[in-house]
Amino acid sequence: MARTREEKEAIVQEVTQVAARAHSLVAAEYRGMSVTELTRLRRQARDYGVYVRVVKNNLAKRALDGTDYACAQERLIGPLLLGFSEEQPMDGPRLFRDFGKENELLELKFGAMDGAVLEVAEVRKLADLPTRDEALAQLMAVMRAPIEKMVRMTADIPGKLVRTMAAHRDRQQAAS
Repeated sequence: MARTREEKEAIVQEVTQVAARAHSLVAAEYRGMSVTELTRLRRQARDYGVYVRVVKNNLAKRALDGTDYACAQERLIGPLLLGFSEEQPMDGPRLFRDFGKENELLELKFGAMDGAVLEVAEVRKLADLPTRDEALAQLMAVMRAPIEKMVRMTADIPGKLVRTMAAHRDRQQAAS
């Protein structure tokens, strides 16, 4: 059943609104996937904070026009599943990477971020980046390391002094 003009306009408007607030876009070919698999992907997408939508390419081109993802309009070819990361830029790439491990039919095609198209290798690198919380934890560990080392060294100074004095005392007692 063909969609009415109003339904198409609503789809374009919805995708435009999502694209305006999204941090990154990932496109993947879903050819051959069953409805059950697509439903499972959509369920996982909600957990990842990713808006996933299958949109006809001509409607997607209209929706992306005027957004940071307009650069990807030329790459919209074939049956594509679009994933917009709504919370962190690496959420969409991570979702598609993780889901692609269990389902070989999902094939990454490209990504987009900050007005630039990303090739598949770049999307995979983005998926491997730590989350914001992980990156902050790593930064804090790096910042804490020198302080902890200094505390251990200064705490060890009295112990070294005591051991040196005890060794000197033992040497004097042995000499007498």
